[in-house]
Amino acid sequence: MNNELLEKYALLLIKTGINIQKDQILVINSPIECAPFTRIVSKIAYIQGARDVVINWRDELSSKIKFMNAPEEIFLEYPDWQKDFYVSNARKGAAFLSISASDPELMKEVNPERMSNSHKAASTAIKEYRDRLMSNKNVWCVASIPTVSWAKKVFPDLAEDEATEKLWNSIFKTVRVDTPDPVASWETHKGNLKKSMDFLNSNNFKYLVYKNLLGTDLKIELPENHLWLGGSDYTPDGVEFIANMPTEEVFTLPKKDGVNGTVVSSKPLNYNGNLIENFSITFKQGKIVDFSAESGYDILKSIIDTDEGSHYLGEVALVPYDSPISNSNILFYNTLFDENASCHLAIGKAYPVCVKNGENLKDEELAAQGVNDSFVHEDFMVGTKDLQIIGITIEGKEIPIIENGNFAF
Repeated sequence: MNNELLEKYALLLIKTGINIQKDQILVINSPIECAPFTRIVSKIAYIQGARDVVINWRDELSSKIKFMNAPEEIFLEYPDWQKDFYVSNARKGAAFLSISASDPELMKEVNPERMSNSHKAASTAIKEYRDRLMSNKNVWCVASIPTVSWAKKVFPDLAEDEATEKLWNSIFKTVRVDTPDPVASWETHKGNLKKSMDFLNSNNFKYLVYKNLLGTDLKIELPENHLWLGGSDYTPDGVEFIANMPTEEVFTLPKKDGVNGTVVSSKPLNYNGNLIENFSITFKQGKIVDFSAESGYDILKSIIDTDEGSHYLGEVALVPYDSPISNSNILFYNTLFDENASCHLAIGKAYPVCVKNGENLKDEELAAQGVNDSFVHEDFMVGTKDLQIIGITIEGKEIPIIENGNFAF
């Protein structure tokens, strides 16, 4: 791969994604397959002023060996040293960059209960770290680069090197690295997302009503004082960052007990190396009361049964069907990309920053405003070419938001 493009991408992640500050620590979570690119990111981070770059290497194949062979009780534990790694760096004001590049089907032989227990143990142990990121107290960014196994899943008819190169080029396009000045391109993109946010916030919708021919018929109540966000986020100190690269969405949160009806998935969901396909979820007073899936039912069940909050929604996100990732006609089998090709919802924890002053409210104060809490936050795609979303204001006025999959305003 062209080294100039790799360096442009790495610089974009450090300057625009993370927006590294002088003498700040950068923590990178990276698959070992991504080591060459991760080293480029590390070098550029130092050049841009990072005090230290700490890399947490992950090995999916080793994780699978553990899930397949370790004793049950190990998945109920989380090592103190790993907890200290995340929490101590977060308290020091570190920035966190995660590279998402998993094999979409690596874990399909693993007992879902083992993975669920492991995820729950980790989420419990590092709750402080997760809360800090979801309240934007630390800057963070999730991005991707190809691995061979992922590329072959996306482009199964191509040879490994051809599939990997095509996935590289597809990623470069979605994150605007293929433009002469990616940083400037993102400034323009953020401005376009802000126009959508301003429209949604100015209308102060109380309900969103979703319908399409797949069978989605859903009414979502939004809490009082909710905020639509998108593009960039800000820390309490005013440091701007991009949490997801790419991103095409504007998002808010539902009122925990205000979701009713049925929603049908429009794309497969890759969850920890397992695919969940053609699934539907039914809600009553916010709670999931029924669900089905053609494949991955047990995985979906394990997500929903994680805790009390995982039986409710935590995010509502709008993405026009006519968007760059959607128009690529590529199914990435990676939520970071697929969610940005489609309107989506998320099971589990809501972002506190989606209510006014939410980052400064205590857990009980957030709960009183209808903000859901959970150990999980799992996006799934619901947008289609024929999706209709009507917004209903506090005064009862109906305003089209999405018509035939695209913004109506």
